[in-house]
Amino acid sequence: MITAIVQYRLPPSIDLKACAEHFRKIAPGFRSVPGLIRKQFIYAEDGWAGGVYLWESRADADAFYTGPWLEGIRERYGMDPQIKYFHTACVTDNAVEAVLLPNAAE
Repeated sequence: MITAIVQYRLPPSIDLKACAEHFRKIAPGFRSVPGLIRKQFIYAEDGWAGGVYLWESRADADAFYTGPWLEGIRERYGMDPQIKYFHTACVTDNAVEAVLLPNAAE
């Protein structure tokens, strides 16, 4: 599994309320993204927003981030997002009372 932290700067006209409204509008569309296990939509008071994504593989993440999603970020925010990738050793998910243990060879 791969965790990706994605960030981009919002224009000053987009506050928490507007950002949250946009995120809630687009969130259902992420249910069908190949290889995406989970996404958290994030907003910081300093004007940065983005997501924390959990992927089945780096290939799945790369395919998504180089497609139409990237063009949408560029059009809306006028910048390429900052993306940092992490190998994910395990995930504790208290909401479903589970611990995810990916293959250690990944």
